Amino acid sequence: MRADFAPRAMTSTTAQPAALPAVQPHSRTEDAMAILTGVTLVSVGVAFIASAGLLTGGMTGLAFVLHYATGIGFGKLFFVLNLPFYWLALRKLGTGFTLKTFTAVALLSALVGLQSQFLQISQLHPAYAAITGGLIMGIGFLVLFRHRCSLGGVGILALYLQDRCGWRAGKVQMAVDCCIVLAALVTVEPQRVLWSVAGAVALNLVLAMNHRPGRYLAA
Repeated sequence: MRADFAPRAMTSTTAQPAALPAVQPHSRTEDAMAILTGVTLVSVGVAFIASAGLLTGGMTGLAFVLHYATGIGFGKLFFVLNLPFYWLALRKLGTGFTLKTFTAVALLSALVGLQSQFLQISQLHPAYAAITGGLIMGIGFLVLFRHRCSLGGVGILALYLQDRCGWRAGKVQMAVDCCIVLAALVTVEPQRVLWSVAGAVALNLVLAMNHRPGRYLAA
């Protein structure tokens, strides 16, 4: 048999699939930039929501409800409401996650308190404020989640359940957020609550579609 007709190894059909790239942890600089970026986006979303007198979910929504009811500053309420959740974060999600979350919560509280000096919105339709504000906040939360950080409260619980049970953080947070917003019917008129629900859905759809276990490789 001629050499050029000799059987050849079927390398194209028997080759092993390429190995997945090794997970590369984020550097401290990347984490710091992500926290600043995510918190800034969330603060802009909060400004949209607040300008229309709307609500959102989680500790942010609860802080809004208490702010409307008592007149106490949103930033102060938001910071205090998150304090009990640091215990869960420290016990279940680690020191690094807890420190980054504490930093993000403190930064958001400060930004919201100072924001009126830099951003003033005179008129914004509730529908636009709800949807656009929700989407901006969702992107901000996504940036934080991708860097193992949250803004406390429900975000800590959602990430813990995703790590422990495989439940998508976006779906968990959406369910809790809608319950909190609906509970606000006691103090807020129904029309504003309905727009607030639309904003909460927009926020959490961003998370549900983009933050799934195993989809993102970096730690």
